[in-house]
Amino acid sequence: MSDFRQPGPPDWRRLDSVTGTAQRTAHEDSRYEAVRSRDARFDGAFFFAVRTTGIYCRPSCPAVTPNRRNVRFFATAAAAQGSGFRACRRCRPDAVPGSADWNVRADVVGRAMRLIGDGVVDREGVAGLAVRLGYSARQVQRQLTAELGAGPVALARAQRAHTARVLLQTTGLPVTEIAFASGFASVRQFNDTIRAVYAATPSDVRAAAPAADRAASRTATPSAGVPLRLAHRGPYQAGPVFNLLQREAVAGVEEVSGPPGRRRYRRTLRLPYGTGIVAVEERTRVQGNGGGWLDARLHLTDLRDLTTSVQRLRRLFDLDADPYAVDERLGADPRLAPLVAARPGLRSPGTADPDELAVRALAGRAAAERLVQRYGKALDAPCGTLTHLFPEPAVLAAAEPDGPVGALAAALADGTVRLDPGADRDDAERALLAVPGLDARTAAVVRTRALGDPDTAPPDPTVPDSWRPWRSYAVNHLRAAGDWEQDR
Repeated sequence: MSDFRQPGPPDWRRLDSVTGTAQRTAHEDSRYEAVRSRDARFDGAFFFAVRTTGIYCRPSCPAVTPNRRNVRFFATAAAAQGSGFRACRRCRPDAVPGSADWNVRADVVGRAMRLIGDGVVDREGVAGLAVRLGYSARQVQRQLTAELGAGPVALARAQRAHTARVLLQTTGLPVTEIAFASGFASVRQFNDTIRAVYAATPSDVRAAAPAADRAASRTATPSAGVPLRLAHRGPYQAGPVFNLLQREAVAGVEEVSGPPGRRRYRRTLRLPYGTGIVAVEERTRVQGNGGGWLDARLHLTDLRDLTTSVQRLRRLFDLDADPYAVDERLGADPRLAPLVAARPGLRSPGTADPDELAVRALAGRAAAERLVQRYGKALDAPCGTLTHLFPEPAVLAAAEPDGPVGALAAALADGTVRLDPGADRDDAERALLAVPGLDARTAAVVRTRALGDPDTAPPDPTVPDSWRPWRSYAVNHLRAAGDWEQDR
């Protein structure tokens, strides 16, 4: 792990292990002020529950503010659920963007949360999660419980409940199919969890869907796709993100269509249980609390991949970032201040497939298109210009063993280079630099995009340390303003 520790948000925005009743009370009083002001900036940073009602909410919930003595605070929705509280039906706290704190952290808890979000616990169990992290299952359980108030099973359970609610309210699928598509082992487990989390039966949850979702559910099927709202906190600059995706789009795998401001990004996805095609709209929908969402639609060959595909899209569009923290820090720099003011909420895009991103960063767009046509797996049912999946590393390593691309593909295939959501960023960078023909600049791109590091910049003396811990965002501001050449 790097010697540089990323400073998290101010103490009052985290659920820290605090010694001393006075200090703990001061932190909770500060959180209560955020609740009283209904400050949406802290949605996802913490949750609060009301003892008298048995309900937990996000800080921006529009309901009447409860009395301070009746309020408890939690780091995660899973921790609130584990303490017996049910999700509020007004503010849907289970559906808020994830905590930007653990999404950017490089420690075990941050890596574990990203793996759980990718569905590893559902597919491989806690033992599989522990193996990927290099710790025992007991150590992982202890660290997650100590910091987040819930263990890996509870965190995965909360995620499954949210996936189930999305499917219940946006598709016409039978309840039995939704139970297994959400990752539950049985219909009974599914029913019990929905009752515990939402204090309602699955049929009640479906009936409580907003009018727009009920209308969509009449036509939303596996063949028609699952409509989604990819929520984000704070402002979101969609234009620069779509500009990048359009500039990098690899024919056969991706396409960007439509005029600026109303573009649609489409791509194919290789997923654990099958394949998928996703379409994401450029136009951002804004909520009254300052956040908003991007409209998307997923076509999956196996609905069990819903959670994994959503998490990969969130990383691609950097939807779990904390724009308030980023803009506050970078806006204090004289060089960056006017750029931040011009583009508040600028994001640092990631990728939907880390291995693919690494190969593309090394090979370049033209070579990547050649690889797709030669070695990419053709879709069983092509959709317009989307015809292939990007070739897997093992296929590339066998087909073109010579040269830098072959060496990188072989390293990805045998695990020498690991770029999954739980990979250690420093270990991954060292492994990348050991690949023949891969230089520091390409490694920095992979670390920023594939590993979601918010504090990586190309090796350049003009990038000062004063931009830490958001150098990835600072460079994106310069690129968006035309002050940083794309191939610099």
